[in-house]
Amino acid sequence: MATMLTRSDGEVLLAYFQDVRIIDESRINSLGQELSELINNSENSKIILNFQNVSFMSSAMIGKLVLFGKKCKTAKVDLRLCNINENVDEVFKLMRLNKVFAIDKDEETSLKKIKK
Repeated sequence: MATMLTRSDGEVLLAYFQDVRIIDESRINSLGQELSELINNSENSKIILNFQNVSFMSSAMIGKLVLFGKKCKTAKVDLRLCNINENVDEVFKLMRLNKVFAIDKDEETSLKKIKK
């Protein structure tokens, strides 16, 4: 079963996490695979990950996101994150991931910034 929904907005691929809590190892592995496929199977050079449904994620999932961010850089894919819940945002700040990822408050802001 797909763990993410995607749609295109012109040159931008938007990906939405469906899970509220990303803690199950098999789910995390599925998400990691889907994230890799976003780069491998896409002509899009711009990706936005929307976390609107996510209220918690394990450190293993954060590791998958960091790996995805590195793959995006290597593939010259512009990546932005948006709609991050307060709890997840706090973890991102503690781990200084807010310095690694371009994070926006909402999807509209991400779209404006990524299309520039």
